[in-house]
Amino acid sequence: MRHPIDPKIDCVFKALLGAESNRALLIHFLNAMLGAELPAPISSVEILNPYNEREFLDDKLSIVDVKARDDHDDLYQIEIQLLSYRDLPARISYGWADLYSSQLSSGQPYSRLKPTYAIWLLAEDLFPERDGYLHDFRLRDTEGQSLVEHGGIWLLELNKFDTDLVNTEQERWLKFFKEGEDLDSEALPLWMQTPEMKQAMSTLEAFSEKDRAYHAYQARQNYLRQQMSIQQELDDRRAEVEQAKREAEQAQQATEQAQQATEHAKREAEQANRAMEQANRAMEQANRAMEQANRAMEQERKSAEQARMALEQERADKAQERAAKEAALAELERLKAQLRGAAD
Repeated sequence: MRHPIDPKIDCVFKALLGAESNRALLIHFLNAMLGAELPAPISSVEILNPYNEREFLDDKLSIVDVKARDDHDDLYQIEIQLLSYRDLPARISYGWADLYSSQLSSGQPYSRLKPTYAIWLLAEDLFPERDGYLHDFRLRDTEGQSLVEHGGIWLLELNKFDTDLVNTEQERWLKFFKEGEDLDSEALPLWMQTPEMKQAMSTLEAFSEKDRAYHAYQARQNYLRQQMSIQQELDDRRAEVEQAKREAEQAQQATEQAQQATEHAKREAEQANRAMEQANRAMEQANRAMEQANRAMEQERKSAEQARMALEQERADKAQERAAKEAALAELERLKAQLRGAAD
């Protein structure tokens, strides 16, 4: 009974491209992926960490990338990645840098450095916001000038690869890794009818038909599922922590804004109090001025009253003086009349 085998499971992936018996597949894969980027097609490679079935049975944490060196001493790293996570770009960059720098021992010149190529097949999108499934990264400036032509990093997002027609060997390999689990070895589609794809399919069949290999495949699949669950839980918890952090930051900002509003209100209250105090002082000054004006008016009123009384007294004195004069004149007229009477 044939079991469906996913070529993206790491032990299968490494058996496909990292086994000595599949060295021709590795050469074909590298030429298909890198194509015109290579100065010449690869004709032979040495696998630096060949696939060992027993390692996968005995160690669930086996190193699952494929490292190889061609006959020009150029280096290659090929890896499958089922999960996308925050630090994956750093891991990819570090892997390339580590392989590139491993070429030199102490005291050796930089001229011994050879181009190093890293190829990553990604089951989940690393750049969901970008179109296209192929992304290559080199040491270049913003104008495209290369610092050194020493390879780079090629990332291929399998989810974004979607084609029914296979026109290149690169497309053939990507379609195989994306749809290989659903292929029927007894009824292969036309695009699988090549020597390399048939050899790749026979590797999948070996995992399906050999109990030992299939159990290793199942163990790796279960382990990877567990890792995916753990990673998902970590991502969920990280998202919760980040959400809580954002909420705390928002609360902190709201608190700071409230404090700023309180300080602003306090300053406005202090300004209002100072304005009120100034108004009170102005009112007191106005009241004092009013009292002074009232006292002055009262003084003027008293002075006017005194002047009026003096004027009335003066008028009375003049009236008495006129009356006295009139009385004296009357008395004089009476005496004159008596004198005239005596004379007669």
